[in-house]
Amino acid sequence: MVFNEALNTIIADVTARQLGRAIGHLENYLYTFVQPQATEQLQLIKSDYRLMADYWQQGYDDPERGQLYDRLLRRLFVLATNVYIRYYIRNSTFVSGVYHRTRNNGRRDWSPASLSHDLEAFVADVAMLQLEPEHVRASRQQNLYERHQQLMADLFDYIWTSRLWTDSVADAFEQMLLSPTIDSNDQQLMVSAITLSLLNFFGINKFRLLMNVYLKSTDERVRQRALIGWVLGLDARVGGLYTEVHDLLKQATSDARCCDELAELQMQMVYCQRTESDNRIIQSEIMPELLKNNNIRVTRNGIEEVEDDQLEDILHPEKAEQRMEKLEESVRRMADMHKQGSDIYFGGFSQMKRFPFFNLVGNWFVPYYPQHPAVSGLLQRVRGKSFLRRMLDSSPFCDSDKYSFAIGFEMAVSKLPESIMQMLDRGEATLAGIEDMATDELQSAAFLRRSYLQSLYRFFKVFPQRSDFFNPFEPGNAARCFFFACPLFRDTPLEERFAEMVAFFMKHKVYDAAMMTLRNFSEERRDAQFYMMNGTVLMRTRQPDNAGLTAKESLARSLALAPDNERAWSAYARVLFMSADYGSALDYYERLAERHPDSRSYQLNAAVCMTNMDRFDDALKILYKLNYEQPDDAGINRVLAWALVGAGKTDQAARKYDELLSADPVQADDLLNAAYCHWFGRDIQGAVALFRRYAQTEGVKFDPAHEFYDREQQLLSRHAISDVEVRLMTDTLSAVL
Repeated sequence: MVFNEALNTIIADVTARQLGRAIGHLENYLYTFVQPQATEQLQLIKSDYRLMADYWQQGYDDPERGQLYDRLLRRLFVLATNVYIRYYIRNSTFVSGVYHRTRNNGRRDWSPASLSHDLEAFVADVAMLQLEPEHVRASRQQNLYERHQQLMADLFDYIWTSRLWTDSVADAFEQMLLSPTIDSNDQQLMVSAITLSLLNFFGINKFRLLMNVYLKSTDERVRQRALIGWVLGLDARVGGLYTEVHDLLKQATSDARCCDELAELQMQMVYCQRTESDNRIIQSEIMPELLKNNNIRVTRNGIEEVEDDQLEDILHPEKAEQRMEKLEESVRRMADMHKQGSDIYFGGFSQMKRFPFFNLVGNWFVPYYPQHPAVSGLLQRVRGKSFLRRMLDSSPFCDSDKYSFAIGFEMAVSKLPESIMQMLDRGEATLAGIEDMATDELQSAAFLRRSYLQSLYRFFKVFPQRSDFFNPFEPGNAARCFFFACPLFRDTPLEERFAEMVAFFMKHKVYDAAMMTLRNFSEERRDAQFYMMNGTVLMRTRQPDNAGLTAKESLARSLALAPDNERAWSAYARVLFMSADYGSALDYYERLAERHPDSRSYQLNAAVCMTNMDRFDDALKILYKLNYEQPDDAGINRVLAWALVGAGKTDQAARKYDELLSADPVQADDLLNAAYCHWFGRDIQGAVALFRRYAQTEGVKFDPAHEFYDREQQLLSRHAISDVEVRLMTDTLSAVL
């Protein structure tokens, strides 16, 4: 999106409630980039501010002074934002072209009243078509939908390039979006246009409109688009400017249904953010198996069937079964990803967005309907239309992908083998991993949200001019997608779901979102669970602090509030260990082991603490017992080997390391520790060889001088390795000797 540093500063001043500074900055901007109408409006605001200041300087007590200041701030915000929108339009060739085309296309009247009349007339005309004779109806229907689709494409562009709306304009559009006499597809498309506009530039009236439509509409498709629109459009910076935003959120979230849908939407956005990583898994792991184990070959001349090798089937029947098992496993894996919420179709359909159909911004968001001029004709003429109709009516594709599939199908159908074409004609063909969905599932709120999110994601990731739009899916805009972290939701009923969402973020390793949401907790909600989660996230991310606390401080507070919480004991023991407080960590691990004598992990952790405290004999008592019970456990053997080194039993330790180094792959730390074991046991050549193997391990940066003099000086000293020996080993490994 086209940004301007000076205008960004002005908007920041206003949202920070710095009225005088913002007036000065905007005045300087308008001196350079002259806009007479904007300058006139700014002078009126400046004059009113001076008048307010004069009354204040003369000592007059004005009980409405605060409200007047707020009104001036809002007037300036609207003015500055409209100036910014003008800059945005003028400095993008694409946006400027769209803006001028929609306002110079012959339609003179874009007033809400005129639009409402035309949209209602369309619904009436469609109804009247049913009274026409069959031979007349088809051509009139085509002409009607072509004219209407052109109107909607222009209206979509008109809305997303519009300036901030006044109360009256927003109210009029709200009436259209709630009217039962306007087509649902048109309402959905208008909601999407308002969403794009709101994402680019926040406007309180567009935001309020989307919230009202979400709360009042009886059309689930319109509701879910409006929900996603106001959530993504929510800009935390305006909270101090438009205090009613918090009130609107508080009112909306007082309904349990709204909180449920917000929680579900937040989870769906996490899956949406994982789309590209999921696509890499599909492309690198699943698709190769699908292509390798089917009987179709893709050539530059089309798709060909591969004849079964009957002799191979006779000689090696098990191979055919194995191929089928791998094929079924790949299909099942994709189906499981889809059920979990992954967008498994992005990779394929993102390559099918180059059709001219997608040159228009509105076509990325238009709901699929068979009368759309782009597909209505091909649904009548193309071979395999029964298969195509079934796919478009009952597949889990989002609207954008349905148009891609229909247009692409017509282009690909001529290259399909005749046997497949016959199956398509009979409606017998299916696509691997794609199952028909029931009508009630397709109309569910969860599916409608997911489908619309996928259309949005494709637009912001694939549309050629996507850089001209504010992209909520960019990493730098993560606060829009992870909206549970938005401060405007603090002190609303939704806050009761914060802990649940943090747990979800942690489960899916979205730690940034977890930390942002934890910072959003009100002080009175910071209970033992909060401190437990905060400390755990900090340990996993290795971040120094969050919500004003370190991991150690967080877990200490959790224990203070819930002293008998064993999960907090375990987490606190871990953070103590990480801070090298091995004695305190050992105390907690021993208490946990006493309560759970069958838990090997607590006993092993206790033994590790002991080895770090040089209590090797005590550690060995635990480790011998664990090793007897689990002789093949590499983790136990690893700690046992090092404890044996510490206890001076290097021969026994060397045998353990021989076992560990026979594994595939070998862990780099085992090579390093085995090298020390051989050194301490005076097997210098063995130590040198292992140090060199360690240095050659991928991902290892080994500096002998740093290792021996900075990191492990105390260890070497405890094992009576003299300074001369250290220098000899350093020079040997550094190829000096």
